[in-house]
Amino acid sequence: MDYDVAIIGCGVSGANIARRLSAYNIKTVILEKAADVSFGTSKANSGIVHGGFHHNKKYLKTRLEIQGNLMFDQLKRELDFPFRRCGIIVAALHEEEMKAVEHLYMQGVENGVIGIEICSRERILELEPKLNYDVTGGLYAPGGGIIEPYRFVFALVESAMKNGVQLLTNFKVSEAKRDESAGLWTVHAEDGREIKARYAINSAGLFADEVSKIFGGEEFSIKARKGEYFLMDRLTKARPGRVVFPVPTAVSKGMLVIPTVEGTALVGPTADAVDDKYDYSTTTERLEQILDSGKNMIPSLSRNDVITSFAGLRPFLEEDFYIEPSKKAPAFVQVAGIQSPGLTASPAIGEHVKNLLKDMGLELTEKPGWDPFIEHRARSRELDPFALDALIAKDAAWGNIVCRCENVSEAEIVQAVRLGHHTLDGVKYFTRAQMGRCQGGFCTYKIIKIIMRETGLSWDAITKHGRASRLLEAEL
Repeated sequence: MDYDVAIIGCGVSGANIARRLSAYNIKTVILEKAADVSFGTSKANSGIVHGGFHHNKKYLKTRLEIQGNLMFDQLKRELDFPFRRCGIIVAALHEEEMKAVEHLYMQGVENGVIGIEICSRERILELEPKLNYDVTGGLYAPGGGIIEPYRFVFALVESAMKNGVQLLTNFKVSEAKRDESAGLWTVHAEDGREIKARYAINSAGLFADEVSKIFGGEEFSIKARKGEYFLMDRLTKARPGRVVFPVPTAVSKGMLVIPTVEGTALVGPTADAVDDKYDYSTTTERLEQILDSGKNMIPSLSRNDVITSFAGLRPFLEEDFYIEPSKKAPAFVQVAGIQSPGLTASPAIGEHVKNLLKDMGLELTEKPGWDPFIEHRARSRELDPFALDALIAKDAAWGNIVCRCENVSEAEIVQAVRLGHHTLDGVKYFTRAQMGRCQGGFCTYKIIKIIMRETGLSWDAITKHGRASRLLEAEL
């Protein structure tokens, strides 16, 4: 089938681009190499909507961060994903760090950050009483917030597909050829599938360098930076009310303590360069450093509250985002090196790429029937007893709690599977089942049985995240 636009990679950038293009009378397809969307960099994002003060506005990433931040309230109304403007704090633990805080404040003022303030010791402890009592002062940006990144991506893609965008998963691009006379790219997958498109967008995250090479675009090298995290139990007394940053270094924004939008807390991430783009391992040494750094800011952090550790990989290319039409490959747009604050900037990236395509000659006529809203879905943990009873009366599956740690019902698992999430991780990210204290120890086998029942897949076809992540090896 021929398309107007092919988007390669469906993390948070690709999903926002797809959703923005869905508002126009064009045919768009998403090509995702994984078994589900958001399975790359986006799945292990820290979930922060940044405040717009960490970088100078001379950078494209800063301008898109500021624009993107302001778009989240409307997106939440339309797409029903978890988001809260809890505010961001930068805590200075020594007097000399206040000079860096003053620099961040002035930068934020210059960037037009609303409500930013320098805080005295008394003020910052008022804003976050769990901070180290020896804190000297700090910065407060009330416009910062927290989000569940995978639910955001799922909602964007659901909206895009509702409005005509097609999604092809397990589509690992292996070859691309341009027929200039027809004005078409022919894009081949490893498994033999192919599509044709007038324009191609490279939003392949960690693998954007490889995709660029396949299309005959610019040669560059994406480096992976590993970020390791601790996830804390939702009952931890150390969960702050706001995102807590240390004073940043030249390499990273430092180890954070983050109250997740769903009630748990994250501590991290590290920022270590790694050669292997599939290296999601964690180390005792780095996790010890994470906990020590976090306890410097919030002393009540305890190892006893740790549920699990995990790592994510962030693409690093250069200091700024690389978003522009290729100078070597025709009708090919580079969206590469999208590191922090990529999540915050992503709605604005969608708008920016749409404008680039228009400037490149793509005719964009608005769809009269474009619907920005997706269906609101009930969650067992959010319902009062009367509302839950009413759902159970219509469907008994609402009364069968599959994941007791996160209070997720069978009905919610079924919803996820019927929307196309056929892996354990896909179900986890959509519903939060397996994310609680036991980390799936009691509910995994129940979820596998539901996936088998709903899809007809055999037990040996169920995977954690697709491809070579099969869970069950033999039948007893």
